[in-house]
Amino acid sequence: MSTLLLRLAAPLQAWGTDSKFETRRTDQEPSKSGVIGMLAAALGLPRDADLSALAALRFGVRVDRAGDLLHDFHTVKAIKRNSTEEITYITHRDYLVDAIFVAGFESTDRKFLEKLENALRHPCYPLFLGRRSCPPTLPLLLGICDKDLETALREAENQNTKSRRQTYRYIRLDCKPGDFEGAVLQDVPISFSPYKREFGYRRVKEIWLQDAPVSEDVTVEEHDAMAEL
Repeated sequence: MSTLLLRLAAPLQAWGTDSKFETRRTDQEPSKSGVIGMLAAALGLPRDADLSALAALRFGVRVDRAGDLLHDFHTVKAIKRNSTEEITYITHRDYLVDAIFVAGFESTDRKFLEKLENALRHPCYPLFLGRRSCPPTLPLLLGICDKDLETALREAENQNTKSRRQTYRYIRLDCKPGDFEGAVLQDVPISFSPYKREFGYRRVKEIWLQDAPVSEDVTVEEHDAMAEL
């Protein structure tokens, strides 16, 4: 059993699994469909490609630093269908600010994971964390280890040790076959085709970890929301 580990960090990320029309939300951690979309872009797959091999990988993510929620407004102009009249409307978009995650894909086929790793090193299309306005910071790849997904996520180096912000850390990962303790999410990509986007379901569970260790030369400061007054 092997696991490919990724570091997902950026000033902005957005991982929406229930976004519709003018309202674009974000989950608190990366979605399986969103990260698989990034893998598909790295591989150069068309939007109507068969995603079954990627969707079959067991997925998990560890939250090293939970991001703050940013709500943004976008003004969009468009032309009415069969008309020259211009309309303006507002879209609402949520982002995670300064979040850091470690994501992993587990497989018994190490060569397939090596193929994905190579594609991420030399992507066919630009990579982004949920939306095109959210490019990742480096390093993106943490490598492949010969461990199962949960062990790999537990033992991977904490990516938040140099920050003044200390947050609770937890792991969210796909349940194994026959494990019915977790929650059900509609977050397995079947097709990214713009004509028929389709997603299946997966069952996930959460594992809470101890507080993130903070290096001795960093002082953790309490946040006082009234200090500016």
